Formats: sequence, C-alpha cells, structure tokens
Amino acid sequence: MEDGFRLWANPSSPHAEGRRARAALEDARARVKAALGWTGELIFTSGASEALSIALGRTRATRRIASAVEHDAVFRAAPDAEVFSPDIALEAGSILAVQHVNSETGVINPVSAIAATARPTGALVLSDCAQSAGKLALPDADLLVISAHKFGGPVGVGALLVRDFALLEPSGGHERGYRQGTENLPGALGMAAALEAGPWATTAEDRAAFARRIAPVTLTFGEQADYIFALAHPSLRAQALLIRLDSLGFAVSAGSACSSGTLKKSRVLDAFGVPDEVAARTIRVSLGWSTTTEELERFADAWGSLT
Repeated sequence: MEDGFRLWANPSSPHAEGRRARAALEDARARVKAALGWTGELIFTSGASEALSIALGRTRATRRIASAVEHDAVFRAAPDAEVFSPDIALEAGSILAVQHVNSETGVINPVSAIAATARPTGALVLSDCAQSAGKLALPDADLLVISAHKFGGPVGVGALLVRDFALLEPSGGHERGYRQGTENLPGALGMAAALEAGPWATTAEDRAAFARRIAPVTLTFGEQADYIFALAHPSLRAQALLIRLDSLGFAVSAGSACSSGTLKKSRVLDAFGVPDEVAARTIRVSLGWSTTTEELERFADAWGSLT
C-alpha cells in the first residue's frame, strides 16, 4: 500500500505518472485473480456492497431472485428481488443471488451445484463470496463479490468478478467503463498482498479444536465453515452477552456486522427457522486473520464462565 501511495496519479491518466499507476493497478488485478484462481474479468470496487449494486443493477437480467438469508446489501441493491423458493422456476433473463458462506451462521451454500442447475435455463448466478474469498475455493458462478477486509486486506476496497463483461451493461468511466470513480490503487495493492499472505494466524487443527469446544451451543444448518459461528446462550440475551464479552476483550456481534448496532432480531436467523427466544440469545462469533490460538482458548473459557 505504501508503494501505491507513492504512485500518486490517476491510473486512467495518459501521462507518465498515470501510466505507472496503471501498470501497478493491472499488476494488482492479475495478482488478485491468480490468488483466487479466477480466469474471468475483475472490476475493482469500494467493497462488497458496491460490487453487489453493480451486479444486481447492471446485469442484462430483468428478473432478480435472492435467497432469504442474503446479506442486507443484496436487498438494498435489489429491493424488488423475489425471495427464492423451490417452486420458483429459473429462466433466461433471471439472476439468482446465493451467498457462498453465510455471514451470521457460517453455513456453506452449494453454489456450484445451484449454478450447474441454473446454467441450462439461461439464468445467471451471483454469489456473495465476501465471507469465503481467500479462505475457501471460489464457487463456479457467473458473478462473484469479494471484500478485502474480510481476509486481512484494507477496508474500502473489493471487487466484482465477472465471467464475461458481456453480462453487464457498461456505465462509462473507469474499470473498462464498468465503474465510476478513480480506482483505489493503494487498496488494490493491499488486497493483492493480503491474498498472497494467506488468511490465518491459526491452523485448521486449532479451529477444529475450537469448534469442538463450542459445539454444544453452536446453531448448525448444514455444511459449516470453521471460522463463523452462531452461538446461542442457554439464558443470557444477546445484548448482555455483547456487553459481558466486550468487557472481557472480545469483539462479537448480534446479527450481521453491518446491522448489529440495531439490536433487532436477525432476519437471517428468522429465515433459518430459529425460534424468537433462541435468536434473542444468539451472537455471531467470527475468527479474523489475526486471531490466535490463545485467543480462541480464552474465548472458550470466557464463554463457559457466562452465567
């Protein structure tokens, strides 16, 4: 990122400074794609929310469908989206949004299998991979969304991965004409570096041991990622849990991180069928790139002391 700040120029400018900035931006683009194993196109954005807005607002689709457990940013970008159910028939002109890893429960959705079913109908599949990029292999979808700070990169930069630019209506401006606004070169370089550095200070064995310790109170709904958990306390409400854990040095949330300050019942937990009285006692625990084994052990001990 320091290299990017030293290249103080618009990457779209034709002068020498701009050309140097452009070369660095294209290097970052290639490195991000290589780290993710992505062979399609990549549009740098200000984060996952903007990438979702571009994907849902500018795809050549006339019908938008979303799973009931999508992040609120999906429904803000597509307020007219139909909520997916088994009786909805996919067809050409449709785009279906299905997140890869749920941000509140850690459930891994079978996006590749869904896309394989959708593809023969001509429908497109958009997958919010903000919680999985850099940690799990990307699913086989038409459009994917990533956010750098979810894998240790800087806040304020993300990307929309697009199988083919022909899927989108161009808007003019930067990023091959598919995004307005000057590119965040330091952020793009930081995102590439974070992906290359890897996402974890802990090992898979460390995370598995932690998952076993908290298993009795973990809400599970299918295949589970080993770094996001919904924990339901037997008696304490979420608000009390947040205060108690914060005083012990742990930053957790109720619901998604973007809406946890509202302390309203989680729409996602409701969609998963969690009873109101259980949802009221449920918090979200996420492991970050810098989380250590010692911190996992301390949290498990602290949780056991909450009565």
